[in-house]
Amino acid sequence: MAIPTPEDCRLLMERYRMPEHIRAHSLLVGRVAEALAAALLARGEPIRVELALAGGLLHDIAKALCLEDDCNHARMGREICRRHGYDEVGPLVAEHVLLSSGGNGRCNEREIVYYADKRVCHASIVTLDERRDDIIRRYAPRDARRQEQIRHNFQICKRLEERLFGGLSLTPSDLAQLATIAEEI
Repeated sequence: MAIPTPEDCRLLMERYRMPEHIRAHSLLVGRVAEALAAALLARGEPIRVELALAGGLLHDIAKALCLEDDCNHARMGREICRRHGYDEVGPLVAEHVLLSSGGNGRCNEREIVYYADKRVCHASIVTLDERRDDIIRRYAPRDARRQEQIRHNFQICKRLEERLFGGLSLTPSDLAQLATIAEEI
């Protein structure tokens, strides 16, 4: 199965009319995913860095389409990946909003992309608490039930952060330095 190169991802961003602000977000999510995947690979985890990078770059590939049509951008993004022969990337895109199950074993690319997206607010690397608060403000300002779902999702993400960074020399706060080099992807 093929994994798209960064150039393939850029071409898909153009084809699916990804707006500049979503592209900037996706480039930074890709950079965070790539750095974290490389650190995990160095720790001995069987991670494919190019798969994590592609998942990060394409995680919001359907966002603009769903803003127009009010669809589920994660599911539609998975279908776009499948349509282009990127079947391995599809599940990473499909689960970047909510993980279907939290892992307790080895870390995987799906979790890396999910986590990377939670650390990038617009085109800035932020803490999980800052990202949670932004999502509540934008998507559930007056919906207590939805706010509780978002808080629960971020509790899962905090546990994942502990698993991902356990034994790494890279720390969650180290990710902030990646913002200056996201354009290099």
